[in-house]
Amino acid sequence: MSCSKYILTFFTCACLFLQVESQSKQTEFNILFIGNSLTYTNNLPLLVKQQAKQHGVTVNTKMVAKPNYAISDHWEEGDVQKLIASKVYHFVVIQQGPSSQQDGKQLLVEYGKKYSVLCKKSNAKLVYFMVWPPLNHPERFEGVINNHQYAAKINNAMLCPVGEVWKKHFRATNNYDYYEADGFHPSKKGSEAAAKVITEYLFPK
Repeated sequence: MSCSKYILTFFTCACLFLQVESQSKQTEFNILFIGNSLTYTNNLPLLVKQQAKQHGVTVNTKMVAKPNYAISDHWEEGDVQKLIASKVYHFVVIQQGPSSQQDGKQLLVEYGKKYSVLCKKSNAKLVYFMVWPPLNHPERFEGVINNHQYAAKINNAMLCPVGEVWKKHFRATNNYDYYEADGFHPSKKGSEAAAKVITEYLFPK
């Protein structure tokens, strides 16, 4: 190999090393949250920001959440596409209802694909925020878990298995204090548990 080729190889390797080193040392991230009342109740993005600080990470958040909205509703309105396309966000966290039934699964998969394609173009990582079924329908936990796992896998997205963690908590403690009085929305403790899961999966120590 000629001297010039050695030099070129050296600089190529050095650049790759510096790129990886820079990414590994990144401590500030922008997160876009897209969802409904299960996200804006107790201001989940703020709780994630607080949790991330304990991991030595600074998080800036933007929340687009409206009552009873699915990820399809946000997509059809068109505002979230503009936000994602701005290339400002490192993570795009999407959330809809429990989605334990076939129609919910279809929305998670089909619209998740739309979000995934746009995220890839915008150098963002798509993240599914798995929620939970109503308190009076614990048998739907399996559907919630399986459908979110499938959608995340098929769309090559990250999964924050909050619902799965809730289920384990209930089984271990027989305490349903993660639910608000209405038996569906999260209590402050439930939102804090959700924020902890999301933070640990996005920023593992």
